[in-house]
Amino acid sequence: MGITRHQFMLVVAVAFGTLLNPLNTTMIAVAFSRLQEDFQVTYESISWLIASFYLASAISQPIFGKLADRYGPKRIFMIGLVLVAGASALSPLSPTFGWLIGFRVVQSLGSAALFPAGMSIIRSSVTDNQARVLGVLSIFSSTSAGLGPSLGGVLIHYGDWPLIFLINFPFILLSVILGWRVMPRDRQQDRGQRQPLDIPGMVWFGLLITVGIVFLLTLQRGPYYFLLAAAVLLIIGFYRYEGGRAHPFIDMRFLKSNPEVCVVYVQFILVNSVFYSVMFSLPSYLQEVRQFDSQTVGIVMLSVAGLGIVIAPLAGLWIDRAGSRLPLLVGTFSLIGGSALMLSLSGDTSALWIFFVLSMVGFSNGFQNIGLQTALYSLVSKRETGLASGLFMTSRFLGTLLSSALLGLVFSAGMTTERLHQMAWACTVISLCLLLLTLRMPRKAGVQSKGLE
Repeated sequence: MGITRHQFMLVVAVAFGTLLNPLNTTMIAVAFSRLQEDFQVTYESISWLIASFYLASAISQPIFGKLADRYGPKRIFMIGLVLVAGASALSPLSPTFGWLIGFRVVQSLGSAALFPAGMSIIRSSVTDNQARVLGVLSIFSSTSAGLGPSLGGVLIHYGDWPLIFLINFPFILLSVILGWRVMPRDRQQDRGQRQPLDIPGMVWFGLLITVGIVFLLTLQRGPYYFLLAAAVLLIIGFYRYEGGRAHPFIDMRFLKSNPEVCVVYVQFILVNSVFYSVMFSLPSYLQEVRQFDSQTVGIVMLSVAGLGIVIAPLAGLWIDRAGSRLPLLVGTFSLIGGSALMLSLSGDTSALWIFFVLSMVGFSNGFQNIGLQTALYSLVSKRETGLASGLFMTSRFLGTLLSSALLGLVFSAGMTTERLHQMAWACTVISLCLLLLTLRMPRKAGVQSKGLE
C-alpha cells in the first residue's frame, strides 16, 4: 500500500480496535439459545439485545466522530477501549437480562467511538493511499463480523457464553499497547477554532432513530401507527433543521448534492439487513430446531466468513480493472440465490447443504463490501472521504437494525423451520430490491475513483 512500518503499526492498532464492534455483534448470535435458558427470556427479548447494541452504535458513532474532531481522536479512541473493557468484564456478572442489555449498550458506545476516532487518526497520519487504507479497515471489520459466529461457537462449546465477552481483552490490550506507542498525540486546538457541537441535532437524530426502530420492533404487537407518524415528522424536521445549520451534525447538503452516494448508502443498508438476518437467525435455528452443538454451528457458519475472506481480494482485483457494477451484480445474484435456497432447508437437511447455501451469502459479502466501498469513493472527492466513510458505517448500523426488527417480527413466537422460510422470503425480496438499485448504477462506476486519488 506504500506506507511506512510506523504507519503499518498504526493501521494495525486501529484495526484491532475497530474490529471490536462488528465482532461483538455477531459472536453473540451463537449464544442466543444459552442466554434464553439462563435468563428465561423469549426470542423477542433477545432481539432487543441486538437492537440495543446497534441503536447505541448508530446514534453514538457520529457523535463520537464530532467529539474526536473537537477533543482529539487519540483521547476518544482510548476512552472507547476503556468502555469496551469495562463492559466486557461486567457482562458475564449480569444478575438479570436487563443488566446484560445495559452492559451491552456500554460496550456498544465504547466500540462505536473507535471507528470515527481511528479513521481520524489514519487520515491525519497516512497521507498517501488514504482511501485505500480506509477501505482495508472497512473490509477488516466486515471480515471480523463474518468470523464472529464461528469464533463464538468454539468459545461457547468450551466455556459457555461469558467467554464471548472475555475474548475481547487480547484485542483491547494489543490496541492499547500499539496505540499508546504509535498514535500521534492530540494537537491542542484553540477554543476559538473548534466547531460548535450541534447538540440539538444530536438529540434530534437520536430521537428519530429510536422512535423508528421501536416502531419496527413492535410491529408484531401493533402496528403502532402513531410511532410511524412521529418518525416521519422527526425525519422531515431533522432534514430542515440540519439543512439550515452552518455546522450541522449530519451534513444534509452533502447528501442532497450527491444523490448517487445516497443510492450506495441504501444498497449498503439492504446488503446488511440480509447479511445480519442470516448471521443472527441461522445459529439459533441450527441449535434449537436441528439440535446442532455450538461447535458444529460455528463450523457451519464459517462458510459465510471463509468464502468472504477468499473472495474479497479477488473481487478487489476485478473491481480495479472493470469497476464496481459487474462485480456487484454477481454478488447480488449470489445473495438472491442464497436467500431463495434457504427455503430448501428443512428438519433433515444435511449440514453440507446448509454449508453450501450459506457459502452463497459469504460469496456475495466478499463482493458487496469492497464493491460498494469502491463505488462510494469513486463518487466523492478525497476531502469528503471522512464524511462519506462515517455515513457509510452508519448505513451498516441501519441495516443491522432493520435485520433485528425483521427477526423480532418473524421469530417472536419461537424458532421453527416455517418461520425461517418466512425470513428467507423477506431476504429474497430485499435482495431483489438491491438488484434494481445495482442495475441503475453507471457501467463505469468505480473505475476512475476520485476518492482513491
